[in-house]
Amino acid sequence: MSTTQDNLLEATGITKRFGGLTAVSEISFSIPRKAIVSLIGPNGAGKTTFFNILTGLYKPTEGRVSFDGTNITGGRPDKIMALGVARTFQNIRLFGTMSAVENVMVGAHSRMKAGLLGSILRPPRVGREEREVRAKAVETLSYVGLRPALHDQLATNLAYGDQRRVEIARALVSEPKLLLLDEPTAGMNAQESADLTRFMQRLRDDVGLSILLIEHDMKVVMGVSEHVTVLDHGEGIAAGAPSEVRNDPLVVEAYLGKQESERQRQESGEG
Repeated sequence: MSTTQDNLLEATGITKRFGGLTAVSEISFSIPRKAIVSLIGPNGAGKTTFFNILTGLYKPTEGRVSFDGTNITGGRPDKIMALGVARTFQNIRLFGTMSAVENVMVGAHSRMKAGLLGSILRPPRVGREEREVRAKAVETLSYVGLRPALHDQLATNLAYGDQRRVEIARALVSEPKLLLLDEPTAGMNAQESADLTRFMQRLRDDVGLSILLIEHDMKVVMGVSEHVTVLDHGEGIAAGAPSEVRNDPLVVEAYLGKQESERQRQESGEG
């Protein structure tokens, strides 16, 4: 893969082994600036493992990851986040006994100047910074569509779709350049999924964010992505524009199984 100044992130030859199991094998992948790209594949294809490598939760066995010109291969998650990479998780990870606003304030930690000593001694600048962070959290929650009446509700009491909004707000408040969304529409109804699709487009257009999406809802993937990469059993089997990937025989086979794929080809007159 060639390196260009238009790519915010580049992963080259990424392989991850757990003992004798190869979860990801020689994946090369790039994310252009201000683009929405998707990573799809059946369950167990290696998508979340690849996400975890990009964010520093896993160190690749082989390969290199570069973000905005910096080698982040195997870097600490907090250091990678500070460079401008934020993510959400397939299973929502909010602090249930904290309010929506407090959860989002946690996400701003990497941008706060007050250290441990400042938090203990609490000079005026610390209180001022906390007020500014709270105001930013409120603004971000409103931006993602959480009603003001819910801002001070405990996260555990929020509806599932609203918890997703809080999680995305927590990622956004760290002021990332790249947002990684792991199954963001899981558990959402059709209307909520459509709203999230429009919201991702707003993030790209208004804020200039790049977004990497893992998603099972093909309507969302095909409607929002500029480029789609497909994994199966840890290997890349297809990549390209949504219209190209959708009809790729290997992709159809990976999702539907070989017999069903063959049946569809026969019915369409290709067999």
